Amino acid sequence: MMPNPPIYAPLPSRAVIALAGPDWRSFLQGLITQDVETLGPGEARFAALLTPQGRLLYDLFVVGREDGAWLDVAAEHRETIIQRLSMYRLRAKVEIAAPDLPVSARFPAPGEGRDPAGWVADPRLPELGWRGYGATAPEGVQLADEAAYEAHRLAVGVPGPADWGADKTYPIEANFDLLDGIDFKKGCFVGQETTSRMKRRGQVKSRMLPIVFEGPPPAAGAEVVAGELRAGEVLSGGDGRAMAALRLDRIGGGGLTVDGRPVRVERPAWFAAALGEEVA
Repeated sequence: MMPNPPIYAPLPSRAVIALAGPDWRSFLQGLITQDVETLGPGEARFAALLTPQGRLLYDLFVVGREDGAWLDVAAEHRETIIQRLSMYRLRAKVEIAAPDLPVSARFPAPGEGRDPAGWVADPRLPELGWRGYGATAPEGVQLADEAAYEAHRLAVGVPGPADWGADKTYPIEANFDLLDGIDFKKGCFVGQETTSRMKRRGQVKSRMLPIVFEGPPPAAGAEVVAGELRAGEVLSGGDGRAMAALRLDRIGGGGLTVDGRPVRVERPAWFAAALGEEVA
């Protein structure tokens, strides 16, 4: 039997910022949560741009190129991110541009183990497949839309920009530390002090996890309740499944409800492996 073909989905919610110039690495190194000094051409790394107080502003993928890097960012925030980068540039020899380069995703499929030519592996999890820049749909793939990709991401249990918003969440609460989105050994970056302190103390009270239920999703912001105690709130989702920001100390006993409906927390395998005894 032939394996299911990989799925190809354009991601119109994403856009590209191009960085070039002799100082692009040192410039970006001091701003984002990820190390770029060792980034090679054709390699992608997941990262975030934080507020000085350590809250998550924007996620991004840094894609290495021979003469610089591409930043894969939320399309709706691209101009704002360019303005913020320009503010930090000062005298650094960095060129910042906004190329018309479409972003797409290629989901993994049984039997497709190697990186397809012209694509970069999603640095968060192998299950999220590959990301393409300027790529068109290759032969032998199943065409889909961005909603199908978002459903796949949610099925894997990975939160997205709709879940963390802007200037509301600490990156560790959105599992950036578990998804290779923070390099704690790289040195200073904007918001580093708060981020490192949270990790060092090991006292993260809340994290994003999927919840499962029957029927349509609760409204975003609906309370997750454990008995009479507030255990978190619903974020984005679809029928039968949603992401939620949850108090880890209040979800272990089961019996959770949202608007009177029973819900169940699901711990993805990658989450449990990364946290070990915390999710025993």
